[in-house]
Order: sequence, then C-alpha cells, then structure tokens
Amino acid sequence: MSCNNIDLPTSRRAFLRRAGCGFGAVALSALMGERVLAAPSAHNPALAQLANRKGRAKNVIFCFMEGGPSHLDTFDRKPLLNELAGQKLPPSFKEPVLAMGESGAPLLESKRAWKQYGQSGLLVSDWFENVAQHADDLAVIRSCVSDGINHAGGVCQMNTGSIFGGRPSLGAWVNYGLGSENQNLPGFVVIKDSEGTVVNGVRNWGSGFMPAVYQGVEFSSDGVPIKYLDNPKGMANDRQRDKLDLLATFNRDYGATRTDNTELDARIRAYELAYKMQAEAPQAVDLSKETDATKALYGMDAPETAVYGRNCLLARRLVENGVRFVQLYSGAGSKWDSHAKLEENHSKLCRSVDKPIAGLLADLKARGLLNETLVIWGGEFGRTPMSEQGGGRDHNPGGFTMWMAGGGVKGGQTIGATDDLGLYAVEDKLHVHDLHATIMHLLGVDHTKLVYPNKGRPERIDQNEGHAYAKITG
Repeated sequence: MSCNNIDLPTSRRAFLRRAGCGFGAVALSALMGERVLAAPSAHNPALAQLANRKGRAKNVIFCFMEGGPSHLDTFDRKPLLNELAGQKLPPSFKEPVLAMGESGAPLLESKRAWKQYGQSGLLVSDWFENVAQHADDLAVIRSCVSDGINHAGGVCQMNTGSIFGGRPSLGAWVNYGLGSENQNLPGFVVIKDSEGTVVNGVRNWGSGFMPAVYQGVEFSSDGVPIKYLDNPKGMANDRQRDKLDLLATFNRDYGATRTDNTELDARIRAYELAYKMQAEAPQAVDLSKETDATKALYGMDAPETAVYGRNCLLARRLVENGVRFVQLYSGAGSKWDSHAKLEENHSKLCRSVDKPIAGLLADLKARGLLNETLVIWGGEFGRTPMSEQGGGRDHNPGGFTMWMAGGGVKGGQTIGATDDLGLYAVEDKLHVHDLHATIMHLLGVDHTKLVYPNKGRPERIDQNEGHAYAKITG
C-alpha cells in the first residue's frame, strides 16, 4: 500500500519496525555530523562510562611475530639448557603435550651470545642488539601463558582471547571502547609485512559479535598503503560527494528492513570514512616527507629491514594522526614457526625487525610520543627447549616472553619467570586474558566495565577470567 509514492506500514508490527529504523537513521545522521569519533556516540556507547579513565597510554602499536618466536634465544637466557644440551629432558620436568613434536627429543642449546644492557642490566641476545639499546624502557614479561597449542588457536587467542574464532579482536575492543581520535582515519589499522595470509585471516582483526564498524582496516605493505584512495580520473570532489550520498540513500533504504545486518551499517560508514580519508590520509601515509635520517633510523635504507621499517614508520605516523590501535605483522603466514633450522629462520627474521622496532622506540621517544603510545612485542607462543628435526624447536604455550614499552609502562624490569629450562612459567604467570586486561589498564580502561551485551550475556575481552597486572606500571 502506498500514497504519493510513500510506503505506509500495513500493520502495527511494521509500523514499530519502521519507526525503530527511523531512529537509527537519526543516529546515523548525527554520527556523520560528529567532529570527533572519540566522543560518546551510538558507536562508542562505552565511552561515557570511561570518561574519567586514568591511563597514560592513548594508542597501541602491537608488533606481532606470527609463528611463535623463541624466547629461549631472544629474551629468556637459560644457562642450564646449554649445560644439558643433547640430553633428554630430566625426570623432574614434566613432558609437555605438544602440537607436533618428537617424544623424548634431546635438549637443544641456544647458540646466542648474551649481554646485559642499560642500568637495569637486562639480558638480551645478539639477535636483538638494537632493541636492547632501549632496555631501560622495556618491561619484559617472561611468564606468558596461552591455551593455543597450534597456530590457529594461538594466534586466535592472542588476538581475541579465545582459541576459537568468532570473538572480537583486542583492537576491536579498544576501538569499541575508545574510538578514534581522528574522524578522518580508522581507529584500528592492520599492516602485514608481506602478501602472506595470516593464519585465521581477517578474523584476527575482526569484530566478532560486535557491529562490523569496529573491525580493523587492513593497509597494504607496498608503496601505496591505501588502495583506490584517489578519485578516478575526471571525478571532481563534488561529484564524488553526490555519488556517495546516493549510495548512502540506497543503503539506508535497503537496510531499513534489515536492521540486524551490521555489515550494511559498516559499509555506509566505510564509504563515508573513505571520502574523509581522501582529504587527510594521503598526508598521514606519505613517507616522502620524512627525512633520510629518519628513514635510516628505521632501516629503510637496507633491503633486509626496509619492509618492516617502513611499516613501523607508517605506524608512528598513524598514531601521531590519531589512530588508536595499529597492529604490525612480521612473518605473515607463520614464518616465525621454526620446527627445523631455527638458526637460519630466526636469524633472518630477527634481523628484519630488530632495527625497525628499535627505530620506532627511539623516534617515539624523541617526539614525546612514547609516554602515550604502548608498544607491544610478541607472538602467539614461544618454543620448547627440546629439539625438533635436529635444529628446530616446537610450539610452547606453557611459558614464553613478550615485552611492553611506553604508555605508562615501568621500563627496565623483568616480570615473572619460567623454570630453569624455559619450559613452563613458574612465577607470576600471566595468561593471555591477563595480558589483555593489563593492556586495557594501561589505556586507562577498567576491563570489567568495558562490556558488550551479546545474546543476553555481558561479554568482556578477558571472558571474565583476566586480571590487570598493575605492577607493570610500577
């Protein structure tokens, strides 16, 4: 039934449904008029509860080493491991349940040279001698624990809190709670170091049961971070604006009868964000404005460090321009996995990230940004002290290392410990849930109050199991 080309509801239910959709359109209109996405809105409902948050960190840069770097050869020296190299695991140590392993395999020595750095005397291997120069800014957590015994479960849990897919990612939770400081750029950006496919793919930066608007936006690792950002040849800005307005009208009309489709709302906002990014994003991602000295600081002048160096520099520019959460993948496609030839594998990968990450820390500090930017390093799990295939190590979720710097973190300290062979965390165990809660704590967010209702259940990033480790701030 229609009158003057206006559809009229044919029942009370239809009337209420359309009225509800109308309120949604009002919210959408208001949202598009907002100047700052970090202000409380329909898309950041939690922010009003967090208005009085206390936390020095405003942004996060997560350097994710996909595949599982060996803590035993980087930040957790175990002299006993070299003393017992070639022998079987002593009876006093419980044989772990491995994803893929050789039962009764001999212990594998670490061939690294270790030195103490900074006033804290932090022990770091020669694989990270550049990052080690910032020892007094690092809080090295040597007692991390995960439930993910394989890559799919491990990467999923480190990103979402669960070994099973379907939950919102950490970046999505931060985006949901705090939003972006810049309405013209995404609040959550993901950059890989290659075209390799990260295990689980986009689910690692997805929004799960939250609206799709909170998911991460993937930037390219090549010379053009944002594809198709410029207008097509001959397309003026006013014509582009008219085109997007027409698309928004179509989408809203289509979505009026599909209110449970959050992808549609996310698509409308994506079009709007893309239009706004045409004005601001080009300068934010334009590395040509950086000096040669800055590029060299990140290792962009050497082939082995150029890619990750570029990504780290891009991350600095993004947080500088208000992006809340940036995740930088190294070894996309589980390349840090080292069941064989660990020396060859890790030597190459450590060399590719050591100078870029050190450059990132130095640059943030020089610009006064390190105090408000939380930098995180780590993978989905560590490696075992036992050998595999002669010169490799298997997965070890029972005890591994991550580190944090900046953003209110007290540097120059080690937190927790693994046993004498680095197999299990034995002191101050920090499960992934605790790590997530701690990250939220550093952002000034009480993770117990950052809640999203899903099917009648109040969901949290830590699945009601994590505790913020306050000692990390001193």
